[in-house]
Amino acid sequence: MRTYDIPALVAAARTGDPRAVARLISLVENDAPQTREIASALAPHTGQAPIIGITGSPGVGKSTTTAALVGAYRAQGLRVGILAVDPSSPFSGGAILGDRVRMQDHATDPGVYIRSMSSRGHLGGLAAATPQALRVLEGAGCDIIIIETVGVGQAEVEIASLADTTLVLLAPGMGDAIQAVKAGILEIADVFVVNKADRDGADNTLRDIRGMIALGAPGAGDWRPQIVKTIAAKGEGITDVVDAIARHREWLTTHGELALRRQNRAAAEIEALALTTLREKLGNLRGEAALPELAAKVASGDLDPFTAADTLLASL
Repeated sequence: MRTYDIPALVAAARTGDPRAVARLISLVENDAPQTREIASALAPHTGQAPIIGITGSPGVGKSTTTAALVGAYRAQGLRVGILAVDPSSPFSGGAILGDRVRMQDHATDPGVYIRSMSSRGHLGGLAAATPQALRVLEGAGCDIIIIETVGVGQAEVEIASLADTTLVLLAPGMGDAIQAVKAGILEIADVFVVNKADRDGADNTLRDIRGMIALGAPGAGDWRPQIVKTIAAKGEGITDVVDAIARHREWLTTHGELALRRQNRAAAEIEALALTTLREKLGNLRGEAALPELAAKVASGDLDPFTAADTLLASL
């Protein structure tokens, strides 16, 4: 097994060395034995960069919008990190990872780091390693991080638990306004972006979203989702999106929501890691006597499954 000097890699990543950043993300993405050491080394350097999530149905222009936002933030002199998650084939397990093709304008910019990730079958619109890859980009000194999800249907809303500000992209004529009211898509949006606004039906989409937001009726002091029209391919409306993101971050900070969101994010990450460890330990017990014996007793009716589960957990 190849060995790595993790402190040296982290130090190099802190200076913006793209090779070091790439190596660290690859290690956490592959759940390498060094993942714990990497997380420990990066911990003091995380928790500062704004995290923007971009989601929406396939074809609404997520990658084009991401590229336009990167241009806007680079114009402000900010270092930008991008995690673009692509779906994995359920047959071959592969992924196209084509987002860098759509972001060629920034591919050679040393102030931009673009990383495509395969979802590897993970549901929710993200990859399982996204939280750790995010930690690497934060530790590498990115001033702002953009996460672009797999194209969502009606259930891939995991991005809301990971981003400080979530952008939901819609496009005229794609039925998105109706879909947005289903399964939490409406609830996760901090900013709605109606892209391809030069198409027929853009005003109808805008009106539908406003109607759905009105039905939600946020309480006094709650954030009311912003709606912005863009033509990302032409760079139109991107400044308005940047302004909406800034307004949301100011609201988060003023109302104490930013710290709360990040605390909830950390709690979810801790829980996920603990459950993974627990599943591994339970898997190891399958070859031992305890689990088969308990299963036999439950199957014969001599023991109820809850007591058996308590007994199994007590043995861990």
